Formats: sequence, structure tokens, C-alpha cells
Amino acid sequence: MVKRRRLETPSHADLDRIEKEFRSETSDRPMPARGIAPIAQVAADSAAQSQTEGADARAARAKLESDAARLHAAQQQGLLMVELPIDQIDEGAMIRDRMTLNEEDMHELRQSIAAHGLRLPIEVFELEKPGKAGRVYGLLSGYRRLLATRALQEMTDADKYRVIRAVIRPREDSGGAFVSMIEENEVREELSQFERGRIAVIAADQGAFANTEEAVAKLFATGSKAKRSKIRSFALIFEELGDMLRFPEGLTERRGLQLASALRRGAENQLRNALSQAGSADAEEEWAVIEPVLRRLDSDDHEPSRGGRPKTRTAGVIWDDSGAVRVSSGITMRRGTDSRGQLLRFEGAGATDEVINALMAKIQVALEEQ
Repeated sequence: MVKRRRLETPSHADLDRIEKEFRSETSDRPMPARGIAPIAQVAADSAAQSQTEGADARAARAKLESDAARLHAAQQQGLLMVELPIDQIDEGAMIRDRMTLNEEDMHELRQSIAAHGLRLPIEVFELEKPGKAGRVYGLLSGYRRLLATRALQEMTDADKYRVIRAVIRPREDSGGAFVSMIEENEVREELSQFERGRIAVIAADQGAFANTEEAVAKLFATGSKAKRSKIRSFALIFEELGDMLRFPEGLTERRGLQLASALRRGAENQLRNALSQAGSADAEEEWAVIEPVLRRLDSDDHEPSRGGRPKTRTAGVIWDDSGAVRVSSGITMRRGTDSRGQLLRFEGAGATDEVINALMAKIQVALEEQ
């Protein structure tokens, strides 16, 4: 059986020996002042060591910290220019407002970039998830510059054209992105009226705005009231004939307003039939197909009644485009007036016979309750 060891109280000699050994082991460590906790002593030691750093070193460290903070703030605000691989940029992330590119202008741009480099960076935004081919940035502005740089890379295979200078903007709501794109193009080179109307309709269809009216009002907020009215007319042309017109960008302002007026008077089916049977080679030939329909429409409006009691000529319909409403099903409802009274017009592919019949039944119930 193992005997238990009996603990004995150390003698005075033993205590003196233990204390001497402890002092010899800690003689190089400063003794804490009476009443100061050990952790406080450690902090004081660290502060004392930092005071040995020179003033120049402290100033350099402070400058680095300040520069890092400013760099981070600039990056967050989209003010930092970087070089991005061109294969990481998706130029199709947004529907572009510009429909056609002039090859002569593109050739001049490529020559300018080859000779002097890219003078103005493009603007991109981070995609919520990678797009086609794993691209992580969507193009906001600089469509022509990006295409020109890509063309130079394909022609020369030079490494310097594999990247492009860009500013990464904060991810915006879609409406703000459309506004930014249009502002750049309007300043650099004005869009055609059809391009303006087209992008307003597309922005509304993609949910960036409640309807085409709001899209026109916000995308072209700096334009005059007359300018916005013309854009709404071309938006109507895109909505009703955009899939039929082969050369819409060739429409002059005068011709476009004539065409929009005819559409408001109900000429859509006649125009679509005429266009579907034509194979126009250019804008002039296409207008030659449209113009007879407009003349027939004007002739019908001015033809005197034959026999019977004379009829009072009715004034043309005046549509209140500012009150147009576009619903999620794609139907646009417009209110108008003529000499007989109030009119409602329902436009869009969703305005089928079944839908209109159901609407008329509901309107009948509402009127009978008045």
C-alpha cells in the first residue's frame, strides 16, 4: 500500500530561498507600481515602446491610413478608374438606345484609339450574378468605345487591347441606368426620334418605369414639352409598327408625326397589311408604301356623305397621352375626345377580343350603378 506523503509547512529558510530564486528570474522585468493591474502594465509597456517610433514614421503611417480611407470611399462612390479585361464586360446587359452604328465613324474611332489610346473611360456596373460567358460587369456607357477596342484586339491580337479603362459605378435601379445611358448619347450625338421613342417603350416594358408616359417624362426630363410630345408619337409608332418597319430610323420628324396621327385614328391594321406585302429596300421605298394609306385615310375623313340627311363633320380624335396607363399585361389604355364625346383606346397584344368583352361588361355594370 502506497503511503500518503505528509505535507509540511515550509520553514523560514525555505521561504527565503524561494524568494531569492524568484527575484533572480525576474530581475530584468520592471516591477509594477503598487495598485496597478498586470494588464495595465502591459499596455503601458506597449505605449512606451511605440514612443520610440520617430515622428517621420508616424506621419508616414498616418498618411497611408488616410490614403487608404480615401481610396475606399472613392471606390464605393464609383469614382475610381480601373483597367478591366474586355472579356469580362457584357455589352448586352442593357438594351441599347442606339440602333445603328455608322461604320465610317467606327473606323475613325478605331484609328483614334490606336493612335492616342482611349481618352475617355467606359462606365460599367457589377452584375448581380455572372452573365453570358461568365462576364461580371454590365456596360452602362461607352458602347462604341468597347466595340472599337474589341475590334482592335481581334485585328492586332495586342495585349494592350485586352483590357480597357473603366469606371465601376454603383449598381443603380434600372431607371437610373437608362437615364445615364441616354444622357451620354444625347450629349455626344443626338438620338433619332424613333430611337428615343423605342428606348422609352423598352424601359417601361422591362419594369424600369410604370408606363411609357413616365419613361418619356423621366428619360427626357430636360427636354421641352413639345420634344416629349414628339417622342411619345414615335413611341406609339414603335409599339404598333416596330415589328413591321424595316427602316424606322429613316423616318423624318414630319413623316413620323403623320404616321403617329394616322395610328391614333385607327389605321394600324391598314398599315400593317400594306407593310406585310412590301419588300422595301430602303427608307424611301418603305415610305412609298405607307404614304398611300395615309392619303386614303385623309380622303375618307374628308369625303362628303352621300345622300340622306347631311352629317356634321366630326373633328379628329384628340388623345390625352399624358393620362395613358400601361398595365403589367402589356395593355396601354389611352383616353381621348372627339365631337361625340369621350373615347377609350386599348393598345397592345394583350387587348384580345375576350379581354375587351370582359372590360365592356364591367364598364356596363359600373355605368348602371351610377
